[in-house]
Amino acid sequence: MTKLAATLAAGALLFAGAACGGDETSQDASQGTAGGSQKSGEESTTTGATNVVGETTMREVSGEAAELARAEVGKKEITNMLPADGKEPDPARPLPDDPPGGIEVYPATTNETVEGPIEYDRQPPTNGNHDPLWQNCGFYERPIKDRNAVHSMDHGVVWITYRPDLPARQVDKLRPYGEENYVIVSPYPGQDAPVIATSWRVQLDLNGADDPRLRKFVDQFRVSEIAPLSGNRCVGGVGDPSS
Repeated sequence: MTKLAATLAAGALLFAGAACGGDETSQDASQGTAGGSQKSGEESTTTGATNVVGETTMREVSGEAAELARAEVGKKEITNMLPADGKEPDPARPLPDDPPGGIEVYPATTNETVEGPIEYDRQPPTNGNHDPLWQNCGFYERPIKDRNAVHSMDHGVVWITYRPDLPARQVDKLRPYGEENYVIVSPYPGQDAPVIATSWRVQLDLNGADDPRLRKFVDQFRVSEIAPLSGNRCVGGVGDPSS
């Protein structure tokens, strides 16, 4: 009986060891797919950090979406100006429920046309008074004037700006955006981020032309309902695209 008990106990230990080994192998394979060939302890830490970052990002996006949902055309903003080409304006689009992470939403001010100097609170500017003439949409090789671009954003345009020292291959990836409706692309000396996307009262710093948030921003914020004169287009103004 003693020998039999010992044999049975040894068998149980071997079985338990095999089962544990199977679980560890399965866990390593799973972690290897997600995080590479690190040690299991390091993988657990990495996975935990990823979860925390994911949760933080979700909280940030939720906060941004909530802030955006409260935004509306300001009481001092003009909403009844004739469109650029004299035709009926394009229909404005509702603000997104799931904006890209990192957007900044700024308060409404005024959108009057001004002949004299205009000072803006930020560069590139997001909204405010502007030149009587808007900037034509398209891609520009040289910087354009804030006052004209702000008028275009008042019409629902997304203005993509990039640092003049942005690598040529990155600039080439921005060019196609200039061929789209309601989009202006131009260099902007002195901006901090490599690329910045701006629509009326909403702005997003981007890591470069490859940042996937750029495509989402353009799709979600052009012809936005928060722009007082959204849908008024950007033709017949000033500027020669591709110059």
